[in-house]
Amino acid sequence: MTTSAEVKTRPTPNVVGATTALVLLTALNFVNYIDRYILPGVQEQVKGEFHISDGQIGSLTLWFMIAYMAASPITGWLGDRFPRKPMIVVAALFWSGINLLTATVHSYGSLNIRHAALGIGEASFGIFAPAMLADFYPEDQRNRVLTIFNIAVPVGAALGYLIGGTVGEHFGWRMSFTVSAVPGIIIALLIAFFMKEPERAGSKDDKAKVEKGTVLSLVKNPAYLCSILGYAAVTFTLGGISWWMPSFLQRVDGRSMSSAGFIMGAITVVTGLLGTICGGVVAQRWSKKNPAALYLVPMWGALLAFPPAMCCFFGPKALILPSLALAIFLIFLGSGPVNAATVNAVQPNVRATALAGQLLMIHLLGDAPSPRIIGVVSDHSNLAMGLGSTLVTLLIAAVIFFIGSRYAKPLQHEVA
Repeated sequence: MTTSAEVKTRPTPNVVGATTALVLLTALNFVNYIDRYILPGVQEQVKGEFHISDGQIGSLTLWFMIAYMAASPITGWLGDRFPRKPMIVVAALFWSGINLLTATVHSYGSLNIRHAALGIGEASFGIFAPAMLADFYPEDQRNRVLTIFNIAVPVGAALGYLIGGTVGEHFGWRMSFTVSAVPGIIIALLIAFFMKEPERAGSKDDKAKVEKGTVLSLVKNPAYLCSILGYAAVTFTLGGISWWMPSFLQRVDGRSMSSAGFIMGAITVVTGLLGTICGGVVAQRWSKKNPAALYLVPMWGALLAFPPAMCCFFGPKALILPSLALAIFLIFLGSGPVNAATVNAVQPNVRATALAGQLLMIHLLGDAPSPRIIGVVSDHSNLAMGLGSTLVTLLIAAVIFFIGSRYAKPLQHEVA
């Protein structure tokens, strides 16, 4: 039997508005990841121009993530209190403008400042978009919706590698960032004119009551903690592989910059896309019988990715590409389910704050330190040993997701 309290927490279905939001926000997420993954495609060129070490290249990502993490608590607070649509538009125009100004960067210090500014703009979108989609769709549909939203991750990353490597090789690395600015501006304007702000889930009395007790309740919520900490461990692995594999293909497999970018992009888009879709479908069906599926799918993905990842880093050259493809496929199985687990684990009135906490942790413990750590290890040994550190976090992720599966709560279904 459905109670009136449960009904109040569910979004009112609005098919046209919800579909429009899903399409436009997924498109912007697509551009977001193109911007983010251009650097790995051109970092060998950047390294040569500025005469810097692998550790310093890793620091570019670190500064991006520091700004990203510093902005996330503020954007989370704003997202629980004010309309999110205009903030998404402003954020997209801001990070697109930063890309246009990349042509003015001519020192390593200014390059760090550029990446930090980019992180501020992207932090807003990463919090607001999933929270808005969660308000458009009921709990039992969020895994499907967030899986679609996260399809943009492998596709956008793949194009980032491709644009970075191809455009960078022919026109210089700065032009790669300039090219990526135009789609972001166009989609931001489409959102401004065609997307509506959804009605927030929850009762009116619950809105914007984000107090110390509420934040502490997130810390005491094991389902929430396991989703974000497991996600952080996976992000350490995926972030490290994403940033350093183009360089690995150039140094170890003897590829050119454009060839490494194309191969990494092709593997990411095909296996990442298949992994995201397969993981989402499996979790959607499995969660009808067992809500723990939102944790078990990413758990198995991380656990099974360990052997092919090890083979990619330390095996024979002939197995580098097939092992890489299999590892990325398995890692991406959990991308949709883990985000659905996060939004389902918390109350609607603190959803933006919860997502801000997720972004903070996955970057603080994940892809903020991993490129730097891998770069430092590489400077003292080799890049294969640096990438080997990502194997440990795959196992840690599997353990955390297994623990989280014990705290998964039953899903509420939409009332006809």
